[in-house]
Amino acid sequence: MALAAFTIALTGCGKPAEVTNEKAVEVTTEAVAEKVAEIPSKFVEGQHYTKISDAPASSEPKISEFFSFYCHNCYNMESKYLPEIKSNLNKGISFETKHVDFMNSDIGTEVMRSLAVIHEVGNAAVLNTAMFQAIQGEGGHHDHSAPGHTHDEPEINNRDDIKKVFAAHGIDGATYDKIADSDATNKKLSLWRQQQVMFQVQSVPTFIVNDKYAINMNEMRTLGDLIDVMNYLALEKK
Repeated sequence: MALAAFTIALTGCGKPAEVTNEKAVEVTTEAVAEKVAEIPSKFVEGQHYTKISDAPASSEPKISEFFSFYCHNCYNMESKYLPEIKSNLNKGISFETKHVDFMNSDIGTEVMRSLAVIHEVGNAAVLNTAMFQAIQGEGGHHDHSAPGHTHDEPEINNRDDIKKVFAAHGIDGATYDKIADSDATNKKLSLWRQQQVMFQVQSVPTFIVNDKYAINMNEMRTLGDLIDVMNYLALEKK
């Protein structure tokens, strides 16, 4: 498991420190259960994580990532760290993604819809990367949410631009429109917006565990810490 420094700014879309490419170690359910028993004293409520709801925790353990296709730091998380994180979560923990609505604009809503479409059509790894690259460029060097940001290349400005990205990966325009305009998608976007407020999501990426705890990313010193606190909160905290 990578154990190099891993720091993400609490506000905004900051750049994380470099993490080594050390091979992730496959974690079995038994190994996680044994390790979790040693974790509670390591993580402190109010420091490493925050309780953000007094409602009952989700019935099944889960991690919810709130992110934005406009966020450079989210692109780094998607491409560099999430594969290792997911491979080291206990197998009983589900992982879901939700797009924030920081822009509160027509195009911001269309980009949110694109993630809902991805959820329905699958091929998330490819389509997520395609959307990140369409907005940020292949290297993901641009933070389009930054004040005064300008860009000389064509950007995602409307649904037609988004549909071209999906068409390049086999999703025709009619299929895209049907899913994007469905009642299920509208309900999903409404839920994401409600949870963004309810869970006090003010920066991205933000990880919410069991609909009850927010991980304080600026306290995560290593990628191992982040994985450990996810497993601990999902399995041990209710």
